Amino acid sequence: MNRLFSFLIALALIGGGCAATQELSSGKALDLSNQGLTTIPMDVFSKTELETLDLSDNKLTGAPQAEIRHLQKLKVLDLSGNALTGLPAELGQLKNLETLDVSDNKLTGLPMELGNLTQLRLLDITGNAYSKQDLDQIATKLPQTEIRR
Repeated sequence: MNRLFSFLIALALIGGGCAATQELSSGKALDLSNQGLTTIPMDVFSKTELETLDLSDNKLTGAPQAEIRHLQKLKVLDLSGNALTGLPAELGQLKNLETLDVSDNKLTGLPMELGNLTQLRLLDITGNAYSKQDLDQIATKLPQTEIRR
């Protein structure tokens, strides 16, 4: 934690080009919302103890990097309010994920691997032009999941 603190101070002193991460006191939650990010910083994927990751209201495009699979303890992932056009199949490897919010993006399809998320209790896909056929196939594998359309 001391190295992280020193790094954040150094970033602040030199006015780092990338917004400094705001880590909550538990070290299990990371709030990177409203930072103007166009991609997820690679160092985020080394924070394997994370249970909550908030990347909402940024400028993320394309799809999150496949390295997201390293966040095996993740329970809450908020990607809402971006310009994502896809989701990586690797999201299906996050076996502890309980909440996935991808609302208000530009998603046109959903990976079938989302059906592997047996702990998922909430999937929010409102505000997207997703494929109804994709969602129907995923929903049959997730009977315990509330899906907000």
